[in-house]
Amino acid sequence: MPLLMNIRASCIPAAAFILMTALPALGGAVRDYPLRPVDFTRYKITDAFWRPRLQTNREVTIPFALEKCRATGRLDNFLKAAGLLPGAYIGKRYNDSDVYKIVEGASYSLCLAPDPSLEREIDEVIAAIAAAQEKDGYLYTARTVDPAAPPPGAGPERWSLLESSHELYNAGHLYESAAAHYRATGKRSLLDVALKNADLIAEVFGPGKRRGFPGHQEIEIGLVKLFRLTGKRAYLDLAAFFLESRGTKPYRTMFPEDSPFAVYNRAEYVQAHKPLLEQREAVGHAVRAAYMYSGMADVAALTGDRRFRRAVERLWRDVVGKKTYLTGGIGARKEGEAFGDAFELPNAEAYGETCAAIGSVLWNHRLFLSRGKSEFMDIVEWTLYNGLLSGVSLSGDRFFYTNPLESDGRTGFNQGAAERQPWFEVACCPGNICRFLPSLPGYVLAQADDTVYVSLFIRGGAELEIRGRPVRLAVETDYPWQGRMKFAVDPRSPLDFEIALRIPGWALGRPLPGGLYAFADRTQEQPSLRVNGEPRPLRLRDGYARLRRLWRPGDVIELELPMTVRRVVARREVEAARGRVALTRGPLVYCFEAADNGGRVLGRAIPDGMIFEAQERPGLLGGVTVLVGCDPSGYGALTAVPYYAWSHRGPGEMAVWLSRGRQQSAAPRRAQTSAKAQRPL
Repeated sequence: MPLLMNIRASCIPAAAFILMTALPALGGAVRDYPLRPVDFTRYKITDAFWRPRLQTNREVTIPFALEKCRATGRLDNFLKAAGLLPGAYIGKRYNDSDVYKIVEGASYSLCLAPDPSLEREIDEVIAAIAAAQEKDGYLYTARTVDPAAPPPGAGPERWSLLESSHELYNAGHLYESAAAHYRATGKRSLLDVALKNADLIAEVFGPGKRRGFPGHQEIEIGLVKLFRLTGKRAYLDLAAFFLESRGTKPYRTMFPEDSPFAVYNRAEYVQAHKPLLEQREAVGHAVRAAYMYSGMADVAALTGDRRFRRAVERLWRDVVGKKTYLTGGIGARKEGEAFGDAFELPNAEAYGETCAAIGSVLWNHRLFLSRGKSEFMDIVEWTLYNGLLSGVSLSGDRFFYTNPLESDGRTGFNQGAAERQPWFEVACCPGNICRFLPSLPGYVLAQADDTVYVSLFIRGGAELEIRGRPVRLAVETDYPWQGRMKFAVDPRSPLDFEIALRIPGWALGRPLPGGLYAFADRTQEQPSLRVNGEPRPLRLRDGYARLRRLWRPGDVIELELPMTVRRVVARREVEAARGRVALTRGPLVYCFEAADNGGRVLGRAIPDGMIFEAQERPGLLGGVTVLVGCDPSGYGALTAVPYYAWSHRGPGEMAVWLSRGRQQSAAPRRAQTSAKAQRPL
C-alpha cells in the first residue's frame, strides 16, 4: 500500500503518545449513570466460549473486513477525496461509516491484544481519512470527490438533505472510532480529525443557527463520547439539540413515490412523526430507533433530564412487550427495515437485522447503568447469545444481515441469499460485528459505590478498586452450557462491600421481560447460592442476589442456575407463533435444522410428552450442547441446535417454532438435563 504510506509521511505528522490528561477533564459534568461499567480492558476473558470468538474477530473478521473495504472502493474514496487518486466516487453515500466502524473495532482489539502490524495498517487508513478532510473540517467523501455530482440521496449541497444524506450518521461513527483509537494508542491522528469535524457541525447547527436532525441517528452517541473525552459542553448540547429537533415541524416529502428513496417520505421511518418526549410506540427503522434510544439514555444521564429517561423507558416497554423476537432480535419488516405493528413477528419473513440486535444491546446496557435492574441485562444476555451472535459465522468471514426464525433453505433473505454471505452492498453489519465483539468484556461487571454487579457469566477475572483498595474477582464457569459457576473474591485484606449477582429471568420462570413469552412447562429446579460452602438465601433486589459481608482473601461464591430444557410459548396475539412451541436451555434459544432431522423440519411438531435431553457434541458446530427429543409413543425423534450456530452445514430447512403436538401421556413429564452435560468445574 505505497500510496497510503506516502500520505502518512507527507500529510500526517508523526503522533506522539500522550496521556489522557492532555485533553481537558470532564469539566463541570457531575451527573452520569449511577452505575459505572468496569472498563473492558480490565476484565480478562479466558472463556472457552467467548475467547475464541474474540480471537477470530481480531485475526479473521477485522482483516477480512478491511480487505473488503479496499476491494469495494471504500478506502479509495478517501484517496479520491484527497486528490491522490483519480476517479469517481464508488458505492453508497454512507460507505465512509463502514471504514470508521472497522477502525473502531481494530482499536478495541488493540486494547485487548497489542498487534503492531494491525496498528500500522490502521495508521495508514487514518492517514487517508485525514487527507480527505476539507480545510474547515467537513468530511464526507460522497460529496468531496465530486461536489457537482454526489451519489443519490446525498443532496445537492452540504446539509441540504439530512433526512437521507447520512452526513451526520457518518460523523457519529467517525467520533466513536476516534475515541476508540485514541484510547488504544494515545495517538491524536484520528481524534483531531473528529474534533475538527465536530467543531464545524457545532458551528453550523444549534439554537439560533441552522435547524435539522440526522435521518439516521448515530451522531448523538458519538458526540457524547467526545464530550466524555474532552469535557466540551458544546458536544453534549448538540447531541441534545438533534434529539429535541425531531418531530417539531412538518416532515417534508422529498422523493417521488416510485423512487427507491420513497421510504424517507414517511416521518415514522426516521422517528420524526412526533417530538421524542411524546413518542409512546417504537416505529420505523429499528437500527435508527435503537441508536436514538441509546443517545436519549446518554443525554438523560449526563444532563439529569428525567423527561428523556421516562420517554426512553416507555418506548422500552413497548418493544419488549410487543415487538421483540424470541431470539432478542428487533425489526420485523423488510420494508424500511422497520418495527411492525404490535405482535407482528413473522418467522420466515423476519428481518431482525444484526445491526438492530447490536443497537438493542447498546440501549439495554445503558438502561441497566441508569436503573440497576436485571431485566435490562436479561435482554442484553439473551440477544447476545442468540439474535446477535447468529450474525457472524464461526469462521468469522460470513455474515447474516437479517436473522429469520424460519427458512425453507432456498428463499433468499440476506440480500438475495439463503446463507451467510461474505459481504453486502450495504455492509453495516460486518463492521458492527467487528466493533462490538472486542467491547464485550465491558458488559460483564459494573460498580456503584461499594457494590460490584456481576451481570454476565463469562470465565475470566478483573482487578477492581473498592474504596481505594484492590480486590481481585475471578469467575470460573462453562456457561452457557452449564449453570454452575464460582466467583473467587480476593481482597488484599478484609473489606466490607456488596456483590450483586444477576439471577437471570429465565432461571426464575420468565424467558424474557415484558410478558411476550412464557414457559409452557413447570420445573421444581431453582437457583442455589453458597458462600464458602454454606447455603445462602437468594435475597433479590432488582433481580440481583445481594451479598454484603466482610470479604476475606480466599472467599468463594458458588451459584448454580437450573439448565433445564424449557418449552416456550408466545402470547396469543403473536399470530406467527400461535399453536407453536420453541425450546430454550439456559440463555440459548434452539432451532431445528434439516441436517439433524432427516432433511425436513417444516411442518413437524413437538408432542407435549416428548422428553428432551441435553447432549454434548464437542465435534459439532465448534462444540455445542444439542437437545435430543424422543417420544415414548413412537412419534419420532427430534434434534435441536443452538440458534446462533444454524446455517453452517449448507442450505436447508430451519425453524425455531414448531407446531405443538397433542398430549402423548397422561401427565406432562418435566424435561430432563443429562448428567453428562453438567460435569464438575
